[in-house]
Amino acid sequence: MSRPVKKGSLGEILSACKIITEEDIGAALELQERSGMRLGEALIALGFVTQEDIDWALSNQLDLPYIRLKHDMIDPEAIQLIPATTARKFNLIPLIKAGGELNIAISDPLNKAALAAVAHQSGCQVNVSVALIREIREMIDICYGSSVQESLGFGSTAFSPAALEIINGDLTGGKLLDYLLIFTMQNRLSALSLQPMGELVQVVGRRNGTMHPVGTLGTTYYPDFIRKIRRSIDTGLRNDQQCGGKLTFSYRSQPTSFTINLLPGYGGDYVTIHPTIATTLPERRSELHLLPEQERSFDTLSQATRGITFFASPLVEERNRFMELMLKEITTTGKNVIFLGEGAVKSGGQFPRIPLPADEAERGATIRSVMSHDPDILVIEDATEPIPFAAACQLAREGKLVLAGLAIRGMTETISRLLMYREQNYFLPPVVNGLLAWQGIQLLCPHCRAEYTPATEELPPPGRVSPPAFYRSTGCDHCSGSGLGSRRFLLDILPFTVPFLQQFHHATTPAPLREQLAVEGYRGSEEAAAQLLTEGDISPGEYRASVIL
Repeated sequence: MSRPVKKGSLGEILSACKIITEEDIGAALELQERSGMRLGEALIALGFVTQEDIDWALSNQLDLPYIRLKHDMIDPEAIQLIPATTARKFNLIPLIKAGGELNIAISDPLNKAALAAVAHQSGCQVNVSVALIREIREMIDICYGSSVQESLGFGSTAFSPAALEIINGDLTGGKLLDYLLIFTMQNRLSALSLQPMGELVQVVGRRNGTMHPVGTLGTTYYPDFIRKIRRSIDTGLRNDQQCGGKLTFSYRSQPTSFTINLLPGYGGDYVTIHPTIATTLPERRSELHLLPEQERSFDTLSQATRGITFFASPLVEERNRFMELMLKEITTTGKNVIFLGEGAVKSGGQFPRIPLPADEAERGATIRSVMSHDPDILVIEDATEPIPFAAACQLAREGKLVLAGLAIRGMTETISRLLMYREQNYFLPPVVNGLLAWQGIQLLCPHCRAEYTPATEELPPPGRVSPPAFYRSTGCDHCSGSGLGSRRFLLDILPFTVPFLQQFHHATTPAPLREQLAVEGYRGSEEAAAQLLTEGDISPGEYRASVIL
């Protein structure tokens, strides 16, 4: 689907100059959403433009001069006004001073911190031109000298001088990330955070419930380090406000999984790294620990012979496993069952498997083409986007039973997406049997958990749950100092009953649907979490994070 291009934007300027097409912009925007890149970086990564194209368009977008640097353009007196550290940090070069004005060339004219630093150090009004970063760095070496080795700027007493040399020699931050992950494992940290604090990024670790300083990182190359992280993590969720996902790191031939979360803040992204306690995906329905009402809802959905049931989770392997558990409850003898997708579903060996293309339109066409093969049951690994979603629902309208995965987190977000698709006429609500959504919850280590009195801000909101006591754990040998036990899934299993469908036809937000569920006595993930909190299996912080936030 084509996307509107904002007037005056980088994409609009490049498109108007016939450098790229609208299709190029669409592909770059999709890559931007997946990777966290800027639009210009995505266009370069896809090979649609060069850095010169971007710099030229940016100068036009901001109505700034675009120049190709030469040594004779630079006044030595101007160079003396700005230290080499500032020039290297912000990729800029002073050009000439005229009266109370200083002209500079910079690669990123939107960097307000750079312009403020130049104005403060020179005492001049700053006039900006745009230039290529490679030409700026070349002029920096010529004008300031190249004897100063560029460094990532990481300092720590926890690492040897040899390790620091390796880390600081890699300006992309790749070595720093590797060493921090190893440090987290070797020291049995439950978390490690990078916290931007003005001109420095504080690196701190948590062990046994206490924060300990690890080191500091300069901010010059911190944006590059963040881009490295965003490209490394595997996740179904990315947006401008937050980003989180998994990263698998191999150390001494043993793969270890980490969860990395990022949140934009002043001075750069706030990053927290957690070693992931392995979540064993359930092999049997009994391992879901369902409440009695959830057992009945699961039975209701498994007895459907037509229509569509949605399985919502950002992680494809989880979606596949939960669809497999449902399929085990469905009579497949004598049925034509077809899997669409590439995930490792154990039942997939018993049934034909068809790959799903990456392109949204092609994915929708593949789903529609399956109809000519007369399936009774169709399992679709990912039907999140509008075209595949509409195609899946069309098969359900034609009498097929469809199990469809959605790369969405939680019941509320899933219902919001379904309401949006209903407004866009992508499906008819009566074809929906219901949905399953879930999330992992972290149990406390049973060996070191202890009763405590939480701060007011940690307590659940009044009226939610009132356990006799609250618990937390601080770490022991059984949990390698993390304080963490096993993980469990909290499930929402929601059949679309007739009263619920009547509300769904008219609702514009999830709020009235939640009210209808309360009337029906719905019991889902929130009640399961409340039970775990009451029994002392989870901390109040984990409850708030899983149910409220």
